[in-house]
Amino acid sequence: MKKVLAITVVVLVVFVSCKKTAPAPEIVPSAPKAAEIVEPSGDQCFAFANDSSNVELSFNVNSHQEVNGKLSYKLYGKDKNEGTLIGNMKGDTLIGDYTFMSEGVSSIREVAFLQRENTLIEGYGDVAEANGKVIFKDKKKLKFDPKMMLTKVECKVKVE
Repeated sequence: MKKVLAITVVVLVVFVSCKKTAPAPEIVPSAPKAAEIVEPSGDQCFAFANDSSNVELSFNVNSHQEVNGKLSYKLYGKDKNEGTLIGNMKGDTLIGDYTFMSEGVSSIREVAFLQRENTLIEGYGDVAEANGKVIFKDKKKLKFDPKMMLTKVECKVKVE
């Protein structure tokens, strides 16, 4: 009887010791990823054309999201104008000052373009004149009309 009792105790001890679970592995949070450095995106060119009008925009964006380029409008029933664009990318929206010549007069007008994949959609809204240029009254109320969507095209010349 002592043998049976001893064997039973040994089996129970082995059985109980096998049921002990190993401690759960400690979960260590991974280190945060380093901030991504946005590299200049190089020259980007966009255009819109139909039978009677065309718009061409070429620009580059530096690492500080500053934009500079050239913009030209040849719209049906309106005078052609072309000039420079200087501004900033704010998220997916390009906001800038368009300095252009039309009928021999130099003007500055604020412009906005919403970037969607390989397209740009120009923004429109109420404007006012301030400090010798036309600006949007409220950029939060801009409307982006896809009727005249500029699509990405191969650049013809390097943007300066």
